[in-house]
Order: sequence, then structure tokens, then C-alpha cells
Amino acid sequence: MKLSGKYRLATAFTFFSMFFGAGNLIFPPLMGAQAQSAALPATIGFIVSAVGLPILGVLAVASAGGFEHLASRVSPKFATILAFVIIMAIGPCFAIPRTATTSYEMAITPFIGENNRLALLIYSVVFFTLSFLLSQHPEQLSKSLGRIMGPLLLVLIVVMFVACVFVNHGPLGKPVGDYSQGSLITGFINGYQTMDLLAALYFGIVISANVSNFGVTETNANRRETGIAGTGAGILLILIYAALSFIGAVSGSIKPANSKTDTGATVLTNLTTTAFGSIGTAFVGLIFVLACFNVCTGLISTCATYFEEHFTTVFDHPVSYREWSMVFSVFSFIVSNAGLSAIITVSLPVLGALYPISIVLILLSLVQKSFSSKFPKVYFWTVLLVSVFSIFDCLVKLLDVFGLSLASISNALESLPLYGAQLTWLIPAVIGIIIGILDSLIRRK
Repeated sequence: MKLSGKYRLATAFTFFSMFFGAGNLIFPPLMGAQAQSAALPATIGFIVSAVGLPILGVLAVASAGGFEHLASRVSPKFATILAFVIIMAIGPCFAIPRTATTSYEMAITPFIGENNRLALLIYSVVFFTLSFLLSQHPEQLSKSLGRIMGPLLLVLIVVMFVACVFVNHGPLGKPVGDYSQGSLITGFINGYQTMDLLAALYFGIVISANVSNFGVTETNANRRETGIAGTGAGILLILIYAALSFIGAVSGSIKPANSKTDTGATVLTNLTTTAFGSIGTAFVGLIFVLACFNVCTGLISTCATYFEEHFTTVFDHPVSYREWSMVFSVFSFIVSNAGLSAIITVSLPVLGALYPISIVLILLSLVQKSFSSKFPKVYFWTVLLVSVFSIFDCLVKLLDVFGLSLASISNALESLPLYGAQLTWLIPAVIGIIIGILDSLIRRK
């Protein structure tokens, strides 16, 4: 059993639409504007972490039969806890509220001014109501996101890219900010901000339901089609990221980016204003609304599906998919009104902890047959050591966010190798692999 070309294209567009949100639209242009002449290596690094890792995640989860089966190789309790934390991070705590606040600030704020709480309240009510209604049939998202919203978003980005090709601009300048040194690794780390690796671990649930709705219900065939859809979405993301990075580089050559104050939204607005005049602001706002709405709908569907499967009752009261989706919509609406900056500030340390753990799990899964299955304790020890370091670092950063700075501990962490590149977790990972191999050999004897 397999899907026809038409349905494969629809599921790939659905996957792309669920991935491509505010962060995906903001970070590549900002990267291009700051990297300038070093935009190519920066883009390669970004694509590796923002596309390569999520697609590997889709394939790893599909081959393991689900993320919890994968994480259970560490321990069943660990799988339950990590799954819950990731769902809350990509769902009502950070990612879902961010879709509403980001699209509001891009589409509405330029026309009515900042700090208008009433306008944000009204906008978020409408935004989450429409997203809730569309998410009520997750198995049919391919009909809305895959056939309408995803292609429409691509058309708008292509229009912006074509305008960028023909707009007059000067030569690309020297890299600025963090891209002035090590543009490849800086691009790789900034790919974390899309949150796509975490989302990829669970988006497969919704895509699998869409594949089943198209008639492919046999388990192995369904997993294969889900993996194909993920690969197709990855190809689309690579093309779009390359285009957005080029757009950012051109925009930066027209008006140099300030590495401390400018955002990807600023970079895009500078370009569209140059190319289209005052209507350019509205054009960028429309792209943001579409991208954020697509992702919001996909995330509500994913989170509600997960909770429907794992929390069928609460205090002996049965809870349906519709009720869970309503809970997430209302909770996200409340969090979104805290404002975009507050959401991003709190989310960054949490993402910095979850990403290394997820990366380790996925990489070990990809070498399951040739390595990990022969030394099964590498899962436990590697994930344990990486988790201890990542969670400790996260807590220190969160305390700093809330004004409880631990200067001596922060300075000690910053003195560790690779800490500036946010790759210090590689050290406990290597130590965990070595201990896991030795532990497995001892137990085998």
C-alpha cells in the first residue's frame, strides 16, 4: 500500500505548513542580513539543525514506532516525563502562544502602535477561535493546510524572493555580530530557535492520521509514507530557508542590520518597503499571519491528540479530543497575552535543555542496529549525563531571568569548553557513551 503522487504532495505540504511558523520566517533573514558575505556557510549550518535534525527525528521516531518507544530505551518513566515536557513546550507553554503574539506584532502593531492590550486581546480571541475550529479534524488537515494554506504561503514567499532578485542593492558586506566569527556554527545553533526538532517528534502523529485517512492503514506502509512526507517537507524547508537567507543578505546590503536591536521581521520589512513601498508592511504581516496560523493549528491538533491518547480521564471524568483542544486553545490564549518578549525570554533556557537530550536520543536511535543495540546501556548513561548538565544549566538561566542571578555558578559554566557555542553537552555525551559501553560489556559477562 502506498499513496499516489497527489496525496504524497498534499501530506508533504501539510508537514511543511505545520513546521513553518514565526521562528522559521524570522531567523533565516536575520541570519542572512548579519552574515552577509558569509551567508552561505551560515545557511548550511542553519539548515543542518533546522531541517536535518527534525527530518532525522521524523525518521527515527517512525522506525521506533513512536517517540515514547524510542525514549523507553532509556526507561519507561523517563519516556513519560520527557514526552510530557516536550508536548507542553511545543504546545501551550511556548510555541502555540508565540504564534499569536508574533503574528499580531507583525500584522497589527505597525498600524495601531505598541502596547495596545485590548487589540491583542481581540486579535488573540479571533486567532485561537479559528485555529480551534480548523483543528477539530486533524486527520483532514491535508485538505486545508496541505492544499490551500501551505501553497498560498509558498506563493507569497516566492513573490518576495522574485522582488528581491530585481531590487537594486549594493555588494554584500562583512559579517557582523556573532557571524563575524564562526558563521557555520552560529547558524547551526540559531537553528534551535525554530523548535522544529521537538515538534518533529510528535508531528508524525497527525501526519500518520492523515495518511490513514488517505487509505494507507497498514503499520509499516503508514510509517514509510510518514517518512516520505517528512522528507518532502524537508526539501521544501531547505529551498525556503535558502531563499529567505538570500533575501536577508540583500536586505542587509540595502540597510545594514543592527545585531543588537534588529529582528528578522525588521529585515523583511526593510526589503518589502524598498520593493513595494508602504504596502510592503502589510505584505509581510500577511505572510506572518498565514505561517503562524498554520503552525498553531498543527500544534493544537498534535497536543490534543497526544493528551486524548494518554489522559483519557481526569478525576474520573472522560476528556475527549475536542475538550483537550479547547483547553489548549484557552490556555494558549491566556499565555499569549503576556506578550512575545516574555514568552521568548522564558522559552530559550528550556529549549537549550531539551534540544541536547533530543539530539542524543535521535542519534543513538539512528545507529540502533549497528551500535546502540549491542551496547544498550549507552542510552541510559548518555541521556542521564546530558540531562543532568542541561537541566542544571537551564535552572541557572531561568533563575537569572527571574532576577535571582547566581554569578559564581554562571561564571563557572561559562568557563567550560564549548559553552559559548552552546555545545558543552557534547562532553557529558561522550563520557556517557564510554560508560554505557563499559556497563554493557560488564553486564554481558
